[in-house]
Amino acid sequence: MATISTTYLGDLRTEATHLQSGTKIITDAPTDNKGKGEAFSPTDLLAESLAGCMLTTMAIAADAHGIDMVNTQCEVTKVMAPNPRRVVEVITNLKFPKTYTEKEQKILETAALNCPVAISLHPDVKKTIDFGW
Repeated sequence: MATISTTYLGDLRTEATHLQSGTKIITDAPTDNKGKGEAFSPTDLLAESLAGCMLTTMAIAADAHGIDMVNTQCEVTKVMAPNPRRVVEVITNLKFPKTYTEKEQKILETAALNCPVAISLHPDVKKTIDFGW
């Protein structure tokens, strides 16, 4: 059963619809690959998927352990390589709104490093994760 329906709209743009909620995401090819760069590119979404999954998985663990991580941010950068064009590295920089104990840090790090996207990415994709402790 599909969870997303994606349509090619022309001009290197797609529209994806989350079937359960009806939420839509537009993608554009990036300007360095013949696109307009007016929206997230598919590879941008790959990088965001790692950041979003890490934050969500950490939040689940934080909730289970009574840790407040509201307003935690993650800046993410993807590094592309040519021939074949692909993501070779995803760099994440987490910024926490407060200070945590070593035990809390370990809980959050373990959750982030074992989120479904992190463990689904091919081992050739380097994951550089800075927790900023």
